[in-house]
Amino acid sequence: MPELTESVEMRAALLRLRRSTGLEVVFGGLLHDGRRLRIAELNGALTPALRGLAISTGSGLGGKCLALSRPCAVVDYPSARHITHEYDGPVTAEGLRSVIAVPVVVRRKVRGVLYGALRDALPLGDRVFDAAMAAARDVEQALAVRDEVRELLAGRVAAGPASAGRTSAGPASAGRASAGRASAGPEFQGGRSWEEVRQAHGELRELAPQIADPRLRARLLEVCGRLEAASAGPGRPTGVALTPRELDVLAAVASGATNATAADRLGLRPETVKGYLRSTMRKLEAHTRLEAVVAARRAGLLP
Repeated sequence: MPELTESVEMRAALLRLRRSTGLEVVFGGLLHDGRRLRIAELNGALTPALRGLAISTGSGLGGKCLALSRPCAVVDYPSARHITHEYDGPVTAEGLRSVIAVPVVVRRKVRGVLYGALRDALPLGDRVFDAAMAAARDVEQALAVRDEVRELLAGRVAAGPASAGRTSAGPASAGRASAGRASAGPEFQGGRSWEEVRQAHGELRELAPQIADPRLRARLLEVCGRLEAASAGPGRPTGVALTPRELDVLAAVASGATNATAADRLGLRPETVKGYLRSTMRKLEAHTRLEAVVAARRAGLLP
């Protein structure tokens, strides 16, 4: 499933690149073994010559892009002097001349390459370079989100509340742990800081809307729900229900974000954030943002 979703993100970025620039052919792929890239997505190709082509670091234009971790371009691929020519056969079969290659870099590691090409030997201007870089940033953001989700689902964050629930302790210590969660205290069983869990929860709620795969997004929100439920004490109020967007905004506010910052993180207008906060405060019978956060934590709606 992860590789399939990554292909969806790559495909969407390439389609936007072609539409915004008029490039005749766009293609690309991700590294899955750390050394070789396989062309998996093409748009505008007339032949299957490029599909599945394995690109080695240092070889051809894409290999140079991988090695240098920066954009590379040639005006006439077949006669270019500053690249090697292991892939001239497939490139010539597709009739490509002017080509650009842009790296996809996540956490300082090249994870893939996006290509754009013309069938004429024409210089590629700044507009094409800027659009190609923007497309690569879109893929980078999607991969960064996916990396964080994978880390969460591997247990790096969710293991905290789960381990607290599994801790074998006597009635007194169990009562103290429950009281600590209900009062939103900073200490957390297992040596973790509850504030770190809160911070992670807020970041994950911000990431969830950016995930294209509905199944993975649902799994992420399920984990967020487990973090929220772990904070609820035995006296959890009933009848309080916040919408997903209200929870997203309140989680951002709980992390210390201003309305403007929350709007930027969530892709909303500041006025929209204010609207969600007003409805949230009304539901929680709170008069200030802080009261709303405290009430939500007591209700088990936020960790």
